[in-house]
Formats: sequence, structure tokens, C-alpha cells
Amino acid sequence: MKAAREGAVATLAAWCAGLAWRDVPEAGRKLVPLRVLDTLGLVAAGAGTAAARATLDLALEQGGTPAAVLFAAPGRLPAPSCALVHGVAAHCRDFDDTFPDSVVHPGSVVVSAALAAGEAAAAAPEDIGTAIVAGYELAARIGAVAGRRFHARGLHATGVVGPIAAAATAARARRLTAEQTAWALGLAASMSGGLMAFQADGAWSKWLHAGWAAQGGVVAADLAARGFRGPLTALDGPGNLFGALLAGEIWSVAGLTEALGAEWQGGGARFKYYPCAHVIQPYIDAALALRARHAIDAGDIAQVRCAIAPWAVPIVCEPRPARLAPATELDAIASLPYMVAYGLTEGEVTLAALEAAARGRADLRALAARIVHDADAALGRGFDARVTLRMNSGAVWEAAADAAAIDAQRLSVKFAANSAPMMGAVRAREAAARLLAMPAPDTTAIRALFHAT
Repeated sequence: MKAAREGAVATLAAWCAGLAWRDVPEAGRKLVPLRVLDTLGLVAAGAGTAAARATLDLALEQGGTPAAVLFAAPGRLPAPSCALVHGVAAHCRDFDDTFPDSVVHPGSVVVSAALAAGEAAAAAPEDIGTAIVAGYELAARIGAVAGRRFHARGLHATGVVGPIAAAATAARARRLTAEQTAWALGLAASMSGGLMAFQADGAWSKWLHAGWAAQGGVVAADLAARGFRGPLTALDGPGNLFGALLAGEIWSVAGLTEALGAEWQGGGARFKYYPCAHVIQPYIDAALALRARHAIDAGDIAQVRCAIAPWAVPIVCEPRPARLAPATELDAIASLPYMVAYGLTEGEVTLAALEAAARGRADLRALAARIVHDADAALGRGFDARVTLRMNSGAVWEAAADAAAIDAQRLSVKFAANSAPMMGAVRAREAAARLLAMPAPDTTAIRALFHAT
């Protein structure tokens, strides 16, 4: 028992429980308003989808103590239900932030859990902000142990890592003790899962993984607060997560606690500026840059070659027939040729690219068929990309790109575009400005932004 109590779960739990807002470096504190802004905009963007509506309908039918507000619908629900609804809505356009090394989507899970658990506990804004920082840090460190190997084994990394990150978030928002937080982490690790089976037919289980993780983390913290014990060996002892899901492989948990509180990894999650898989983002940036630089007309393009890291090929390039003619939103989200074709044709990539009318356009499908990929083992250190355009005239142009830098203005524009259908353009822009002006998340003020009378 002594060895277990000195393991990674106990160490991470003690750190989370003891973390204060003042301990977070300024760069980390400045990221929190951006994470909240982005996630709330995504909740608004996803609220009208069939997947989000089904989730909301179920949550309303189940009812319960009205402890936390729904942001994209009227009413209040128990904190776990709010986390579920918001997590599904925020993830279901695949427009949320991502860690490059593990491909974990933290925002939909962590922010959803933090706002729900924080409001239910009447937490101070600084405690909710600290909870978000803690959740991102654990998501980064736990995801880094596996890297992209969860995906390689057919497991959705967000569904695996998300519950534990959400448990850390909810526990810190509720100001649980180190022991209670450790129990919450251990319980949440037993909720880890999520199959990549959605890739075959565009099913909605992918969106559920984020919401389920957020809900599971909040439930784990609620149970731990009531004395429900979780295993302290869940990350590095007998029966641990990695041993179960990475059996037969070599991995190390040293990074889980190494330089904890001195070297911050949670800030490494990259924001998205287009509604598609993160690995596609730099190809769109490169293609749009070439289009603007050379005044390209899509009809004059003979071929586009995309050099891509081998690990990403099965995610966004194959099977090729489905990538060229995306039948579902998820097919479009995960299609490199389709998204690049849309960008080169329209000069932008917005949520309109996911609509059935766009997916069925003959001109986009024709151009997508002229976009090919080359697996390049030299790529893959992050979200790096290289695009080569060959024109009918014989001209050849090339551009390289990587994950886009953090840009508060672009994120404000993104939020306004995502939220305008729900609250109107003027209110959406005002809400973006007010969210960015909050040093730490104030749930009362946020509620007023979304439910102004």
C-alpha cells in the first residue's frame, strides 16, 4: 500500500489539490480565457446538430437537481449532465483544440467539466481557472505516455485520457483534498475507453467520447467527495491503464510527474481555425497561402500533392473513395483532399464545408480527385505539412506549414461566427470581448452572456 500511495496517481492528485491560481505562470493564465472562449463557441456551433439535440433530450428527460446552467439551451441540469451535453456539442464539429503528440482533444472535455462542476460548487473564478489548467496539464502528460499509440490500436485517445483529465478538473474546481482527488483519478481511469469504429461509417460515437469523458470525470469527483475510493495504482501499478491498453509495448510513466509544476505541458494544445481534423489544418493554411500569393483559380489546377506523415494517412487520406466523396459530416471532417479542395475553391473553410450541399458538389469532388498524398517519414514531428501545386500552365508552386500560432483575434472571429446563429452577430462579438476580458471564468457572468434578457 505504501508503494501505491507514492505512485503517479497520488503525486498528480496532491499537485492538483495544492495548485493555486497564483502558482500558474502568466502564460498559462492568459490561455484560460482563450480556452473558455473557444469551447463555448463550439458548444454554440454544435448545439443544433442531431447528436447534440439527442444528448440534450436525454439529459432533460433524466432531469435531476438543477445545479449548473445549459449555455446553448434554456434550463439547468445536474453538473454531470451539463458536462455531457456541452462536451458532445463542443466536439461534434471537430473544431476543438488538440495536443499534437497524442491527438487528445482537451477543451471539449476539460472546459465542459470545469464550468459545470465549478458552478455546481459555487467555485470562485480563480478556482475554475486553476481547474482548467490542472485538467490540461494532466491531459498533456497522460496522453504523452502513449503518444499516438492509442489511435494506432483503434482507441480514441480523447475517450481514454479525457475522463482522468476531467476528474482532475472537477476535483480541483470542488477543492477536494489530495486523497479525494486521488480516488477521483483512479475511478476515472476505469472509465477510459472509446473505439475508433466511427471511422468506418461516420457514426457519432466520436462525439460521445468527449461528452462521456467530461461527465465521467465529474461523476468520479462527486463520488470521491462522498468517500468512494478509487485505485491508486491506476496509472503505474498493478492493473494500470497503460499496461492494459498498451500491452506488449514499451512505455514509460516517468513523464507523468517529472518536473510537475516547473515545466508546463498543458499549453501545448493547439487551437483549430477550420472545422476538420487537426492534421489537415496546415494543408489548408498552405493551400490558402498559395491561392492568395498566385491568384489561383481552382479550375486551373492540374494536381496538388500533399506530403504527409505516415501515421496520419489512414486518418485523413484513406480509404480514398470515401475521402473523395464524403457521405457524412465526419467523412468530410477527416478528408484531406476534400478540405483542401474546398479551401482552394472558396478561399476559406467554414462550417459550410460540412453541409450536404457542399459535400455533393461536382466541382469539389473533381478537384479532390486531383489531390494526392505522399507518405513522408520526415514529417510528423507535430502537425507539419508540405503542399505542391502543379498548374495546367506548367507552373509549380510549393508551400510548407505547421500548426497555426495562437491568435486571439482569429479565435474571437471564430467564436463570433460559431455563436452568431444562436445569439446574433452583435451579441456574439460583444460576448467574445467580454469572455476575453475575464482573467478567470466567472460562471455567473458567462451565464448572463448566453441568456441575456
